[in-house]
Amino acid sequence: MKIYTKTGDKGTTALFGGTRVPKHHIRIESYGTVDELNSYIGLVRNLCEDNHSKKTLTHIQERLFTLGAILATPPEKEKLKSGKDRLNIPKIDLEDIELLETEMDKMNDSLPPMTNFVLPGGHPTVSNCHIARCICRRSERLVTLLNEQEPVDSLVLMYLNRLSDYLFVLARKLTKDLQIEEIKWIPKRS
Repeated sequence: MKIYTKTGDKGTTALFGGTRVPKHHIRIESYGTVDELNSYIGLVRNLCEDNHSKKTLTHIQERLFTLGAILATPPEKEKLKSGKDRLNIPKIDLEDIELLETEMDKMNDSLPPMTNFVLPGGHPTVSNCHIARCICRRSERLVTLLNEQEPVDSLVLMYLNRLSDYLFVLARKLTKDLQIEEIKWIPKRS
C-alpha cells in the first residue's frame, strides 16, 4: 500500500464512502484535530510513568481512532444499512464515557480539593497533558460547529467533553505523582 495517492493534489480529500470535499471542510478540520489530539495523548502516554494511566491512555487513543472514523463518515453514508456501499463504522458508546468518569473519580479521590484554577505547567509531562486538554477542547468546538451543519452522534460530543475533563484531572494527578507544586491562579485585585 502506497502512502501517497496523488488524489489530494488539488486540495480535496475523500470521506468514508468516497464523497470528496475540500481539505478545509469542517468535517476534515474536526477529525484532523482529533488526530492531532491523539498524537499528543501518545506523547503524554510516552512521558507518563504510571502503568495504569498508560493503559488508559492507550484505550483512549483507540477510541479516538473510532471517533475519527465516525467524523470522517458523512451522515448520508452512515445510514446505509445494506448493499455493496454499506459502511461498517464502529461507534462510541456510554461505556466509553463511563470509563472516563470512573477514572476521574478514582484520581480525584487521591487529590486535594480544588479551590482555585491552577496554572498549567510545572513539569513537561504535566504541560503536555494540558496541551492535549486544550486540543481536546478545540476539537470539541469544531465538532459542535460541524453538528450545526450536519448531525453528529451526541455520544461523540459527550466523549470529547468528558475527555477534556479527564485530561485536566490527569494533569493534576501527574502533578501530585511528580511531587510538583500546583500553582493556584489568584486573580489580581485592583
